[in-house]
Amino acid sequence: MTNEQMTNDKVSIRFDERGLVPAVVQDVTTGQVLMVAWMNEEALRRTQETGQAHFWSRSRRELWHKGATSGNFMNVHEMWVDCDADTLLLKVDPAGPACHTGHRSCFYRRWGGTVRRPAPAEVGRPAPAGEGGVMDDVLDTLFATILDRQATPRPGSYTARLLDAGEDQILKKVGEEAMEVILAAKGQGDTRLISEVADLFYHLLVLLAARGLTLTDVETELVRRRR
Repeated sequence: MTNEQMTNDKVSIRFDERGLVPAVVQDVTTGQVLMVAWMNEEALRRTQETGQAHFWSRSRRELWHKGATSGNFMNVHEMWVDCDADTLLLKVDPAGPACHTGHRSCFYRRWGGTVRRPAPAEVGRPAPAGEGGVMDDVLDTLFATILDRQATPRPGSYTARLLDAGEDQILKKVGEEAMEVILAAKGQGDTRLISEVADLFYHLLVLLAARGLTLTDVETELVRRRR
């Protein structure tokens, strides 16, 4: 097998020495990256013929039709190739979670903490209107911590205990914190209000984690409403 094959629209896909090419899978509506897998010539052909993503499993050494057992098919709208023709981008309409853990995307955990963002002056451009900045980092880091406690519970962790108690207990806490926000706003001062809003944010994130949802799911809904 050569490393230049499957010519389409004058673009030849460059498979590696194993006959494989990486494929990035992206939600066509939200732009969220859902997963990364590998395709060989047959997987690429099957994807083109069926309109659903097929991959090559390196561990099982067999063709893999995404969603064949779970029902979480990746319905392909478009396929793109990068400038070197050695990486594919599949824009899909997912029929369910992409990750075997039940998360919408395989990329649901932040690695290495917060990455410093250059100031606008350092990159020679004005700050974009509405850029989340520090708030985005704080919520992302907090949610990543909650997911970590969910995946690897630690002794003494309130988050782990709350998740282990189940959804009804989490909902009870959300209701309590929402009431605390109202009481704080009705006469306990701004400092108390900020503290109670932070508590409510935290418990809402725990609820999302318990349901297998993400901040991106909420962001997608907010973007949809803005249109």
